[in-house]
Amino acid sequence: MLESRHLLKSELPFPDHVIEWHIQKGLIKTEKPIAKTAKGFICKRCGQDQQTFFAKYPCFICDKTCVYCRSCVMMGRVSECTPLLTWKDADLPKWPAVRMEWRGVLSEGQEKAASSIVEAIRKKEELLIWAVCGAGKTEILFQGIEFALTKGLRVCIATPRTDVVLELAPRLKNAIKGVEIAALYGGSPDRGMLSPLMISTTHQLLRYKEAFDVIIVDEVDAFPYCLDKKLQYAVKKAGKQQCTRIYLTATPSREMKRHVGSGRLKAVQIPARYHRSPLPEPEFAWCGNWKKRLERKNIPSAVKNWLFKHKELDQPVFLFVPSIQTLQSAVRLLKKEHFNTAGVHADDPDRNEKVKQFRSGAFDILVTTTILERGVTVKKAQVGVLGAESAVFTESALVQISGRAGRHPQFPTGAVCFFHFGKTVNMIAARRHIQQMNKMAKLENLID
Repeated sequence: MLESRHLLKSELPFPDHVIEWHIQKGLIKTEKPIAKTAKGFICKRCGQDQQTFFAKYPCFICDKTCVYCRSCVMMGRVSECTPLLTWKDADLPKWPAVRMEWRGVLSEGQEKAASSIVEAIRKKEELLIWAVCGAGKTEILFQGIEFALTKGLRVCIATPRTDVVLELAPRLKNAIKGVEIAALYGGSPDRGMLSPLMISTTHQLLRYKEAFDVIIVDEVDAFPYCLDKKLQYAVKKAGKQQCTRIYLTATPSREMKRHVGSGRLKAVQIPARYHRSPLPEPEFAWCGNWKKRLERKNIPSAVKNWLFKHKELDQPVFLFVPSIQTLQSAVRLLKKEHFNTAGVHADDPDRNEKVKQFRSGAFDILVTTTILERGVTVKKAQVGVLGAESAVFTESALVQISGRAGRHPQFPTGAVCFFHFGKTVNMIAARRHIQQMNKMAKLENLID
């Protein structure tokens, strides 16, 4: 039997008497969502144990004052008197109809990683795939997913961002046939499903318990997952006790690197892109006090000249900036300079449409916050960072941002320029990181 979904009664599409019958028959398990500990309270749905996240309210269900968890309240309030329900599914049969229709060829580095994933699934182990931006991480997963599904195992690909779910779902549906594939994110029509293969935001995994045999965490270092213990708890809770966990990233955390170094975590490195061209190494360009220039309604001349050069070459540019305020100023001023420009940020409702238009060539420049630092491929794209010394541009962010250039196999080169008002440790570390990966790839004969 398999414990799977971890839900409130209000989330079940059945009348109360039907639910109660299943509870009495032992088909649905109930669990107190708020547990008392020596230190206070802990939420069994999201794992929150910081006491500032717990509050009391007059409950209309039990007519008492109840404690509830504010940390995961956006998914429906869990309180002392509202049990979490977990029901048991009979073990599903194998999925013999599963077939892989992707017919691409993996590079040497990809093949090594793909074989390691299959072995990790076979042995139910943890594995880190440390692959540079543009290494073709999705294609690396196909062999492992096919192996797991043919063994009757449930697979979940979890990612911190909805954008990635929306991008991965159609690619996987085109590549893998014969099984149902669900995409889970806020507002998704598939929400609450339990399919053989699921692509989910890490937030949605709060609704599952011991449901998956294989969990693949894409961009494990990305915000908010890397800083949110609640999401890390969700990923842990969603896996079975004997669960394979695969972590994908181009920029592992220091803690992960320590675990790899000490032998606690197995890792496979792919230092080269699948098209065998080196990663573009960033250049540094001093642009003066760019904040004052923007306040005076001017784009720094070093930035403007660089942008004009790429416009003449018909090369679209991602221009990363540290804040929404900077983005709005830059878009307005670039339009005055006759650049066809748009801006996107996390709260922009038209973000996906603007990115689509940028891909189609509608804009010369797409000004963006770090929201687009990952997973976006645009032909001939060049990358500029205005205010690269800003604290928001960590080593990890700058490495990911640099990875937007030269991704397309038909255009494997590109310029990356960090415009700054003073070099930082993060800028230098990001460039060194990229140089070291190129050096490793050359030594392993993985780049031409």
